[in-house]
Amino acid sequence: MEEKEGNTMIDPYPEMIKNLPQIDIPHIGITGWLLQGDGKQVVFFDIDNIDEMPSHSHCAQWGLIVGGEMRLTIGGETKIYRQGDRYFIPEGVVHSAVFLGRVQVIDVFDDPGRYPVKK
Repeated sequence: MEEKEGNTMIDPYPEMIKNLPQIDIPHIGITGWLLQGDGKQVVFFDIDNIDEMPSHSHCAQWGLIVGGEMRLTIGGETKIYRQGDRYFIPEGVVHSAVFLGRVQVIDVFDDPGRYPVKK
């Protein structure tokens, strides 16, 4: 669960994350900040006002739930992931997600070109 101060949700990402370049992603309701390495990308996602990410596949992906919860299906197996849970999606494995409210995740992609920087 996200931390709360009174009835207000506390944003889990500090300014040092939000000052990173944003990714160019075609889904309205998803914001991502990019930390780029030679062979990998780390994206700090804030997902809000989007219900579902349809089935797709790509490079290997490791993720950590920072806040919220989602129903993630990896290779036909579905589980609910909450704050502190982590997951691994092998390269080429079909996966999809249903977001159960606002969700923040940190994903590491085994592809330095997975997401371009937003211009």
